[in-house]
Amino acid sequence: MNTRTALLAGATGLVGGHLLDRLLADPRYTRVTALTRRPLARAHDKLDVRVVDFTALAQHDVPTVDDVYCTLGTTIKKAGSQESFRAVDQHHTLAVARHALAAGASGIALCSSIGADPDARTFYLRVKGDTEREVIALGYRRTQIFRPSLLLGDRAERRPGERAMTTLAPVLAPVLVGPLRPYRPITADRLAAAMLTSLTTAEPGSDVYAYDAITELANR
Repeated sequence: MNTRTALLAGATGLVGGHLLDRLLADPRYTRVTALTRRPLARAHDKLDVRVVDFTALAQHDVPTVDDVYCTLGTTIKKAGSQESFRAVDQHHTLAVARHALAAGASGIALCSSIGADPDARTFYLRVKGDTEREVIALGYRRTQIFRPSLLLGDRAERRPGERAMTTLAPVLAPVLVGPLRPYRPITADRLAAAMLTSLTTAEPGSDVYAYDAITELANR
């Protein structure tokens, strides 16, 4: 555990940014390779930034790693179409997972969404469900899937709908009890902490975490 290496896809996003901070500060990891679509404005002795084309990942050198953290994601509005959204959230994620597995990775932590289901009524949740199913089918020794509800934190991009919900979150959270409890918002940093804790301590197998389990892991 003292000489582990990590691969992070999605380092420029909300959850990925917090994960990158935690991975670089964690003494269990000696190298952190970040696959990004654009350069990162930071440097660290342990950080290896590789700007890649996720549509042609096979043309890039993916280093040997132990653990994979995948937080790739976009919105349909930003992507421009459902097809482009699926390309990022599903196809790019699977490309990273496949190549990392071929490069020796044994564990993967995936940021998904509450309600993810291949048979869901909404397109967004169907894509998340399809992605989960295909990642599990790859056969990692440890597969950790996280299904948060609303994520709280400062994004580089503006999302008016999420901004409004973030404002209401302190009021809504106390009334989300019983069957509604999984829909409680959670900060991106706590999700990142849970993903790191989970993948560094997980036993072989596949696990899915929702609000309560994410919160418990984040507190360890």
